[in-house]
Amino acid sequence: MDRQNLTLMTDLYELTMMQGYFKNKDRNETVIFDAFYRSNPCDGGYSISAGLEQVIQFIKELHFEKEDIDYLASLGIFQADFLDYLKDFKFSGDIYAIPEGTVMFPREPIIKVIAPIMEAQLVETALLNIINHQSLIATKAARVCYAARGDGIMEFGLRRAQGPDAGTYGARAAMIGGCIGTSNVLAGQLFDVPVKGTHAHSWIMSFPDEYTAFKAYADMYPTACILLVDTYDTLKSGVPNAIRVFTEMREAGVPLTFYGIRLDSGDLAYLSKKARKMLDAAGFPDAVISASNDLDEYLIDSLKVQGAAITSWGVGTNLITSKDNPSFGGVYKLAAIRGADGEFIPKIKLSENTEKVTNPGNKMIYRIYEKDSGKIKADLICLVGEVYKEEDDLLLFDPQEPWKKTKLKGGTYTLRPIMQHIFKNGECIYTSPKVMEIREYCKKELDTLWDETKRLINPHQVYVDLSKKLYDIKIELLDKMSEK
Repeated sequence: MDRQNLTLMTDLYELTMMQGYFKNKDRNETVIFDAFYRSNPCDGGYSISAGLEQVIQFIKELHFEKEDIDYLASLGIFQADFLDYLKDFKFSGDIYAIPEGTVMFPREPIIKVIAPIMEAQLVETALLNIINHQSLIATKAARVCYAARGDGIMEFGLRRAQGPDAGTYGARAAMIGGCIGTSNVLAGQLFDVPVKGTHAHSWIMSFPDEYTAFKAYADMYPTACILLVDTYDTLKSGVPNAIRVFTEMREAGVPLTFYGIRLDSGDLAYLSKKARKMLDAAGFPDAVISASNDLDEYLIDSLKVQGAAITSWGVGTNLITSKDNPSFGGVYKLAAIRGADGEFIPKIKLSENTEKVTNPGNKMIYRIYEKDSGKIKADLICLVGEVYKEEDDLLLFDPQEPWKKTKLKGGTYTLRPIMQHIFKNGECIYTSPKVMEIREYCKKELDTLWDETKRLINPHQVYVDLSKKLYDIKIELLDKMSEK
């Protein structure tokens, strides 16, 4: 896990194409590739960008070591001159990206790579692997946190994640999406995020009785005393024994700063409401009731509707794996090739599926906000160099159904370019914020979404429009392709 050079974490065809470019093309031919996705996970109304810091680390460490070259030689498909070229390989291009924690939408570039074709081709697989995974988990976490309506969400899915990296970087992404802490101690160390946890049923079972187990735990952790009450019988044994321990703590003068119970089975709505009455009657109205047990955003939402007396949630499997939507679906497509005159020649990919037709050219993204509310009105993908004035009227139209148009009056909206320059001539010029800083930024980003876009079922889809200039280039390329 601590190996930094992931150069060979790539699909074989990236390397075979590189050798093909090496033999048949100008290896310094500069191209543009866009990484983007076509639909929001979980049928949602938005996604959250995550993973850029790991992409930066990957690009910085991109090089072929001797054992890498030796392994490629052993495959018998790479020629000596190509392998010799790889010995001095490094990334020399430019990268632009949507910063981590930013709300984003389908079809707009998450990352734009401008580099010699061999370099741009090689980074595809790892870049998608990193961005797809972390953006998926950050998005899932944001949905879960939205369903909790302000309650704290703790990520604790490490034991169910698809391996150590997925568990650790998934925890990082979950924190970006809004979780208040993770059970993953390695993630806490690596990313300086809060680690949280209680105890397992085995703790209770290892003692002669439940009360003794609770008492021993409270003696060790009086300022973080959350007791798991469902090992034997929640209402007849667990909650009464917890109340007994809390009473003894109070009588002994132990400050009850953070204490309560955790439910991990049964009817969480019913049990939490009963437990709340018992705790309140015993004089512990500020005792936390937390819950776990295969939770996701839909179950949490349902429990909130039912009036469950739960204010803290531990979400594991369904969050760390995004169980109902386990892949993000990001893709990486060629958008332009630099011509002899230095100008980029737009390229387009056609498909029988309309949603798979790509947007050509060297692009940037403007985010458009309603001035009065600060909410996102739309995103506008345009060509680099296009400038808009907020005092002018702005005509937006759906690129799939261009007869659908909206005119924004000048002075009623604001614009913000959302892609940032990350690498310039192979050197990183961007400093990644800390994870908790990204988390706070993501929270502000989510506040720019309308409630209709954040709802879990059938959300409003934010419009992602093309500028007239970009749209015309796309149509021109489509017309040319249809004539062939």
